Amino acid sequence: MSTNGAPTLKAVVITGASTGIGRACALHLHALGFRVFAGIRKTADGEALRAATGERLQPVYLDVTDGESIRAAARTVEAGCRDGGLAGLVNNAGIAVAGPLEFLPLDSLRSQLEINVVGQIAVTQALLALLRRAGGRIVNMSSVSGRVAAPFLGPYSASKFALEALSDCMRLELRPWGISVSVVQPGPIATPIWKKSRAATKNMLAELPAPAQQLYGAATRAAGKWEREMTREIPSPMVVARAVEHALTAPRPHTRYRIGRTSLIADLVARFAPDRLRDWLLVRQRG
Repeated sequence: MSTNGAPTLKAVVITGASTGIGRACALHLHALGFRVFAGIRKTADGEALRAATGERLQPVYLDVTDGESIRAAARTVEAGCRDGGLAGLVNNAGIAVAGPLEFLPLDSLRSQLEINVVGQIAVTQALLALLRRAGGRIVNMSSVSGRVAAPFLGPYSASKFALEALSDCMRLELRPWGISVSVVQPGPIATPIWKKSRAATKNMLAELPAPAQQLYGAATRAAGKWEREMTREIPSPMVVARAVEHALTAPRPHTRYRIGRTSLIADLVARFAPDRLRDWLLVRQRG
């Protein structure tokens, strides 16, 4: 309860809330009655979220690679939570870097890991005191690529495999305080990350030296064609938002949420298929 006798709304922080899955989660949890602190990097994105919701949703500038940005966001959240603490943290911010590992610019790999792995831990560390105060919950946004690593998605898969491992450790380490940690593993979802990833990959491939084009050109074009066909009919981010809702509100949240047929198949392949069979399946699938 708040000091004036009015009920205190449960507060949740969502990183990467400007578009796609993060935005869907912000809108959905707001509709459920949460006080949402939506992590954004552009003022226009925050204004768009406010226009779609109202004053109760609070956009917060949050760059997960910038320590001062994270600390400032944590202060804003603490002031907004008052004594109630934080009911949930949804670590959703992320990017997708693709390309052949032989020619991958190392700065691109560092950026992938800094945003998708280190940034998630940095935000969690900054908000753990508030989560502990409320017995809150953590939801980490992984991917089907955190179960099965596909060719030319090495950087992205590496980041999601790392997040899976860190989530397992976090779940055990925070258990004494009743802080649950769930991982969401979506398959392909209709979000702007696909378009952004394709554009970034196209630019990167165009800058690769001639030997890279000779060695990997045909394979990367086949992978791109498979991706375009795969993303024609995929579910909306709302299916992920509902899984996040369950992870934050259910009496017994799951440790992992597999979203979509692709995610379920990937889990079975990761569990039971020998490495050589998995390799054959992936190569055949991508032409």
